[in-house]
Amino acid sequence: MNPVRAGMVIDPADYPWSSYHYNALGQPNDLVVPYPEYLRLGESNEARQASCCDLFKHQLSENSITEIREATNKAWVLGNARFKQSIQEQLGRRVEPKARGGDRKSEQFLSKRPVFFDETISS
Repeated sequence: MNPVRAGMVIDPADYPWSSYHYNALGQPNDLVVPYPEYLRLGESNEARQASCCDLFKHQLSENSITEIREATNKAWVLGNARFKQSIQEQLGRRVEPKARGGDRKSEQFLSKRPVFFDETISS
């Protein structure tokens, strides 16, 4: 879908170097090797091709694309809270970034804030 998002073509079938021709349209291509995720789309070539076509009917929002890229680049997990918790327990590590900011006037924040030398003099 990158050529479509980039405005190079309107339809993925219009991009000559895409595996869409093989995966969705069933056109033979010795350079394309079906990957496991594609093979799980259906029991037959026709079923996989139909499923592949369905995947391209809807475009992802820019927000979704940004979330996917960021999670991929930073090795974070995408999903709901329950899914993230499950993966975090299995991996034994954080699966999403810590929340930033917070209420800087709260007792909890102020109690953890370092005191600087010049602040102790003026107090």
